[in-house]
Amino acid sequence: MLRYLAIGILAINAGCATLIESNQQEVLVQTIQDHRMLPGVGCVLANDAGRWFVNAPGRVTIQKSSTPLLVDCKKAGAGWGSESFEPAFGSVQWANIATGGLGFIVDHNSGAGFDYPATLTIVLRKFGELAPAPAPARKPVNFGRDMTDPAGP
Repeated sequence: MLRYLAIGILAINAGCATLIESNQQEVLVQTIQDHRMLPGVGCVLANDAGRWFVNAPGRVTIQKSSTPLLVDCKKAGAGWGSESFEPAFGSVQWANIATGGLGFIVDHNSGAGFDYPATLTIVLRKFGELAPAPAPARKPVNFGRDMTDPAGP
């Protein structure tokens, strides 16, 4: 009986990243201005699990989460930059989904089943410079036909 119970527990948690992977991740933060690396930039990284500080370029160990990682960088006399990085499913999360296990819920809450990009690149703008406007939406190509009339010209 205990054997079947043990097999059942293993099957439920087959992909549980909390048991297999760490809920921490080391990331490299690098800053760029005018198409060049800019050293000595102070950066704050934050998600719902905490806040971390690093001088870029540099590495810092953060706690994983299912929420975006916000990175805000500034250097006196040089500029500022801010980016948001979405977490991606780790490979173990797909096993959780495939097995329908409880591990998915545990991993989602602990963040262990998610990974941020290993390298976080922040583009700095000069102080007073606004962030670039979003690109305009592309117009659909109609190849010379009025697309509102299915019969054509």
